[in-house]
Amino acid sequence: MPTALQTEVVELRTPARPVINPWVIAGTVMLATFMEVLDTSVANVALPHIAGSLSSSVDEATWVLTAYLVANAIVLPLSGWFSTLFGRKRFYIGCVLLFTASSAMCGLAPTLPILILCRVLQGLGGGALQPVSQAILRETFPREKQGIAMAMYGMGVVFAPVVGPTLGGWITDNYTWRWIFLINVPVGICSLLLTSLLIFDPPYLIRKTLRDGLKIDYIGLGLLATGLGSLEIMLDEGQRNDWFSSQGIVAAAVIAAFGLIGVVAWELRQKEPVVDFRLLKDRTFAISTTAMFILGFVLYGSTMALPLFLQTLLGYTAMQSGLALSPGGLMIMVMMPIVGILLSKVQARWLIIFGLIASSVGLFQMSHFDTQINFGHAVTARVVQSFGLAFLFVPINTVAFSFIARANTGYATGLINLARNMGGSSGIAICTTLIARREQFHQQVLIGHLSPLDPTYQSTVAGMKQLLITKGADPVQAAAQAQGMIYGSMQQQAAMLSFNEVFWVLGALFLTVIPLMFFMRKIGPVKGGAVAIDH
Repeated sequence: MPTALQTEVVELRTPARPVINPWVIAGTVMLATFMEVLDTSVANVALPHIAGSLSSSVDEATWVLTAYLVANAIVLPLSGWFSTLFGRKRFYIGCVLLFTASSAMCGLAPTLPILILCRVLQGLGGGALQPVSQAILRETFPREKQGIAMAMYGMGVVFAPVVGPTLGGWITDNYTWRWIFLINVPVGICSLLLTSLLIFDPPYLIRKTLRDGLKIDYIGLGLLATGLGSLEIMLDEGQRNDWFSSQGIVAAAVIAAFGLIGVVAWELRQKEPVVDFRLLKDRTFAISTTAMFILGFVLYGSTMALPLFLQTLLGYTAMQSGLALSPGGLMIMVMMPIVGILLSKVQARWLIIFGLIASSVGLFQMSHFDTQINFGHAVTARVVQSFGLAFLFVPINTVAFSFIARANTGYATGLINLARNMGGSSGIAICTTLIARREQFHQQVLIGHLSPLDPTYQSTVAGMKQLLITKGADPVQAAAQAQGMIYGSMQQQAAMLSFNEVFWVLGALFLTVIPLMFFMRKIGPVKGGAVAIDH
């Protein structure tokens, strides 16, 4: 880590840089961030098309998603170390270049194994774009304007997962799945040109090369890659393989625990760690990281559950379910700049608490859905939830870095972005499991009422049988059809109850974060943003 004296000397010796409007830089980094986050969800709806086109099963094609997430998770916490090794600008340009080139290779991949390999490269290139973009924003804007700057960054990070499935479905339906990857190429080229012209390394970022004595921590890198990779595989494949009844999932869990516990213990003993876990000793940063994990959990979990509910129980198409989520994304885009301005007038913790409550209200609305709701009901609940989400991302990020030295920004952004991504993976995995398991539970409970000895069941069957007979059905066939219709209705109700419970759990989870806000060090508002006042 650079000392204060080193930082001061470097700043004095650094030649003056051209003055560039910070909002132009913000737009540049948001372009790459939006492109990368979009790719975490854009391929989901295209899996059946990819599988059919490349002569593979849908289960095999899911590795297109898993490979990206594993590579992405491994690189995220290493962004600060790589920035020190290569220089932030060079590292950022290298990441954009790798992401763009691998996107083109994904779009041209002739077989599934090649596509999966290209997705690994794409994840490695894209993983560092989020934390490095965030670090650049923090350095570009003065403290009093960092709130509104984070709002612009947050628009890309939060809106991209919402619009991803809709955009992916539209491209796949109207063109070919290959264009969901090829569309990144012109955006990536534009980002490369703007970055090379506009982005510069900060004067206090002391680059240390291998020739300067920087040692590669092979043990730390190995433990981190093994732990995060195994954890991501466990989360992504768990429900599909019935979790711990699968020897492969058990092995992944054991390896993940060994790797993650090992890397924390090892890195805390290193003078120049690849991941600086010591930053978590600051309680404000630790609480912010926890809150970001839960934000990712709820955001990605609900973004998976709501379209699944609309498609499986209400018969919506992928495009229609995506349109139901889109107004929520627009609400986030409208509110985030307003929240950035509010940080100049209200303590960040109160904005976070308000956002948690508002978002929970939307989720609790979803927990009362039934099979008779219309499109408007789904949109309204999602808009309320998204309104609350807009009050979370910007204040949490602003508070997180209030007590972090600028020289440690790269390490801090890597950790907090890793928390959000791992929260998202955990949210999707756990919500998927809860929906499946609770549906089985409710079926067992409800099927107990489908007994020939139950008077209500008898009268219902008789009524439906008579209705079918009046429409011309054979009496014997009418009885069988009536029983089948009732059983189908029971399955639908069991699924409905499982979705209700998942939405309720997500809403309650947000409320559990509220007490943590009172353990943060006090952050007072200043003009345009938040500033630490409790030292």
